[in-house]
Amino acid sequence: MRYGSSRGRQAGFGGPGARRQGVLAALALAGCGALLVTGCSPAGGPGSAAGSSPPGKAATGPGSPGPSGSPSASPQASGPPAKGSVTVAGEVAKGLESPWGVAPLPGGDLLVASRDKGTISRVAADTGAVTQIGKVPGVAPGGEGGLLGLALSPSFASDRLVYAYFTTESDNRIARLRYDEQRPAGQQLGAPDTVFRGIPKGLVHNGGRIAFGPDKMLYAGTGETGDKGLAQDRRSLGGKILRMTPDGDPVHGNPEADSVVYSYGHRNVQGLAWDKDKRLWAAEFGQNTWDELNLIEPGANYGWPEAEGKAGRPGMRDPVAVWKTDEASPSGIAWAEGSVWMAGLKGSRLWRIPLAGAELAAEPEAFLEGKYGRLRTVLALGGDRLLLVTSETDGRGSPEAGDDRILTLTVR
Repeated sequence: MRYGSSRGRQAGFGGPGARRQGVLAALALAGCGALLVTGCSPAGGPGSAAGSSPPGKAATGPGSPGPSGSPSASPQASGPPAKGSVTVAGEVAKGLESPWGVAPLPGGDLLVASRDKGTISRVAADTGAVTQIGKVPGVAPGGEGGLLGLALSPSFASDRLVYAYFTTESDNRIARLRYDEQRPAGQQLGAPDTVFRGIPKGLVHNGGRIAFGPDKMLYAGTGETGDKGLAQDRRSLGGKILRMTPDGDPVHGNPEADSVVYSYGHRNVQGLAWDKDKRLWAAEFGQNTWDELNLIEPGANYGWPEAEGKAGRPGMRDPVAVWKTDEASPSGIAWAEGSVWMAGLKGSRLWRIPLAGAELAAEPEAFLEGKYGRLRTVLALGGDRLLLVTSETDGRGSPEAGDDRILTLTVR
């Protein structure tokens, strides 16, 4: 690997974790030299977004109120250090084509979605071998759409269900597929069972990140497809964060009883993560001025398109942190070691956002700037370990030999 190589910024926009002992043991053997990286200059300035809630299916599944995300929560007495560090501990895999969603399997291997090929592959944590396990029927890649987020059922050990968010010819939807390792390679995914459909699609701003929260409910970040009005339209699923049961039904405790909409007024949400106090954080692409990290409050309006960044508009939530769009264009996020870690596409860097409760503990720091190009997904493995997925083969990067890659990081 070219740990010391430097890439220029890439133009254009794009687009959680229990400890996995198998991953950690295998990754410790990954054949790469470690690199300690120091942070770059902090981001600063104002930035924000907005949307609304659609009718949904009547609630039929179990549920519970969402995790608290109150921005008024008081800061902790002590938070993470003001200055952090990132060590590139190894390379898990390379030569991946348009990787997007990643889900860690019990035992340490990974499932990786290819946005453009519509396939899911298994990556062996000890050798980096990539084996296709199947293709998701109905995926229609194009622009920023295709096979996007992946998540494992909270009961994966018994039900073997893999959830996928993907673009079809007519919409974005979420389906679950049974993973049967006893079937031949390439044919190990069962037929998709669609649990939710009708999310607006577009050439851009399809959202796509899905994750099961601490409440074992399924959350999804969506985009407004370039049609700004959808974000504030409470009847639309575009420009929202959705919360549903594993069967795709509205959850008891959602802001509106018959709706899966959890928050609105978003432009394009591709990052979802919970901190140790079960607060939900989301990363969001701005337009021309400010990208955002938001603390999500159920039923809150995050401003788009009436506000971008810290606008201070009555009735709208301001982000906790903002960045100029050429410094971030954020996709995946993860929480580890007292900070949110945010992958930047156009910014080609990993941001550390140290938190004290619901507020910044110190200024955000940038790491790995330009070293691996566009960064799509960051995933917490537990403790101080992260996975980082590059995105140079998504049509907006400048791929080099070995791209795209999955790296392991040790962070502080």
